[in-house]
Amino acid sequence: MAKIDSGGSVRIPRRRRRFVALRRAARRLELRSVGLIPEHFNPMEGYRAAVAVAVPLAVAAATARADFGWAVFAAFWTCLCDGPGPDRLHRRVLAIFVAGGALIALAGSWLASLSPAAGMAVGPLLVFLAILGGAKIRHSGLLGTLLAVVGVVAVGFPHPFEMALIQAGAFLGGAAWAYLLINWLWPIDPLLPLSRASDAVIVRLWDMADSLVTLGAKPHRDQRWHSEYAEHRRAVRLSIERLRVGLERYQSESGSVAPFQRALAAAETLFGALIALDQAFIDREGLARERLALARSYSRALLTWRLARRGRTLDMAAIHSSLARANRLRGHVTGAVFIGCARALETALSTLAAPAGTASASSDAGFDAGLAPSPQRPSAAALRQALRQSLGLIAVYGAALALKLGYPYWAAMAVVVVLQGGARVTWARCLERILGSLLGGGIALIVLHAVGAPTFLWALAVMLGAAAIALRSVNYTIFVVFLTMLFVIVTEMLEPGGGIASARMLDNVIGSLAALLAVFLLWPDFGASLNERIRDGIAANRRYFDAVEAARPIAEIEAAKRQAGLASVEAEVALHDLGGILHRLRPPEPGPATLKELRHIAGQAAIAWHRRLGIDTSAATSGP
Repeated sequence: MAKIDSGGSVRIPRRRRRFVALRRAARRLELRSVGLIPEHFNPMEGYRAAVAVAVPLAVAAATARADFGWAVFAAFWTCLCDGPGPDRLHRRVLAIFVAGGALIALAGSWLASLSPAAGMAVGPLLVFLAILGGAKIRHSGLLGTLLAVVGVVAVGFPHPFEMALIQAGAFLGGAAWAYLLINWLWPIDPLLPLSRASDAVIVRLWDMADSLVTLGAKPHRDQRWHSEYAEHRRAVRLSIERLRVGLERYQSESGSVAPFQRALAAAETLFGALIALDQAFIDREGLARERLALARSYSRALLTWRLARRGRTLDMAAIHSSLARANRLRGHVTGAVFIGCARALETALSTLAAPAGTASASSDAGFDAGLAPSPQRPSAAALRQALRQSLGLIAVYGAALALKLGYPYWAAMAVVVVLQGGARVTWARCLERILGSLLGGGIALIVLHAVGAPTFLWALAVMLGAAAIALRSVNYTIFVVFLTMLFVIVTEMLEPGGGIASARMLDNVIGSLAALLAVFLLWPDFGASLNERIRDGIAANRRYFDAVEAARPIAEIEAAKRQAGLASVEAEVALHDLGGILHRLRPPEPGPATLKELRHIAGQAAIAWHRRLGIDTSAATSGP
């Protein structure tokens, strides 16, 4: 565990440095629309998924019934469908998946058996209905996508009604077993996702503060443009937004999520001050020793906050001790900006230390600035997405017939899971899916050639299911690696045959490319151009600056700060996505200079706000 020395510097044990390196890699990947969130690793969900998969897999292997493999995959998919949220949301979404999945498994298999070409119509129809239905359910997560996956896999196993009924029964048994395990036999704290999201915010704030401590009196890297410009500001904003989005799922649980609401408000306050301090380091504003003293104080306070967390509770003695140190800090800085930053640290710690059931003005402003209930997905957008996936699936079926694919439903699954949004998301998902499938299929191929003992393969499949679920929110590529190995090994156990691993790799590549073509050709959604995003970012940051200069209410300033940060992230990510890459190939290249201006305006706005806060604090302290 990290420790603080007498000078306020943080010493990180060697075994913990790998997490710092992971977050450094995450900052570079998220700039390119690739998620890597180490804090979302959830071993408890993995252990539970291992049990969920182990029981039906043991039954299927012992009975040598290949159709019982549906119970294995149903249990795994049910674990995958279990997203963050209160218990009532868990039960509702999973119940819909269990019942709806069984009906889709029956209908897909039976209807596809009616004629050789029936699957070409049944598969797209089931996908269309599943995606459209899932979009109508608030906070449904992967429900629609997974029901669509069940549909395309069922179509890949056409059977007469009696055999289709057995297949659907196997699905129902595996899914119901996982449902009972998740909701009754092995429940996990429903607030754990919020706790992990809060941890992610805290450590990214600490990374930002510690980078300034490490910098000391040396020139700031962001004085000039570079490819990772403003990496800490971007990382913190994205982590705060993940926490904010997570809180939306718990709006009916206002009492239990109050500590996380206060954490969000405190994080916004600390982030605003760190932006001002970051800009002061860039511009070399004020005395170097005062800048460094503030950076050390923030680093120490953030580490104390992280170590004081015990799930949803805080060690209040540690927080009050940190607050006492923050109160003394104001007497050691002279610049108005630095006094304002010191005051912001006190405010944030006071928000954390507030008794349960109370909320300060700052916490109300910080929480309400952007946490309005999100509207339901527009029906037109849901209809367009459902049609796009259905037509993409038809294209895959055509390719499967032309190429004589052995497992076409794997390519169909790839279309469904990759085609999740606009061009940016689909492009990143496509690359991650292809890479993960190639790696996972290659490793599975080596394992199957080296070891064929059924007991070993059973144990390996159980461990792979655990790893896939535990890592599902950490990184999509890593998840696909374990997912591919799981599917290949279970298929080999229940339906031995040559070429399963290579077929899985090929089919995933074909399905991913089909999804990419679908997003480019069917109602293409490329979003605003790079130049438009940059212009929007500049306008948003200027609105933030103007709100500060005009001394608007704090809630309005907080909302403007958030919108400025989001617009800046959008522009920076757009520079590195597919459209931005093509843009940079065509001169002139206005991006970097104007993106630097975005962050400079935001930094100056933060400095202006904390300068005013410092002046007001000094005036209140000195009295009449």
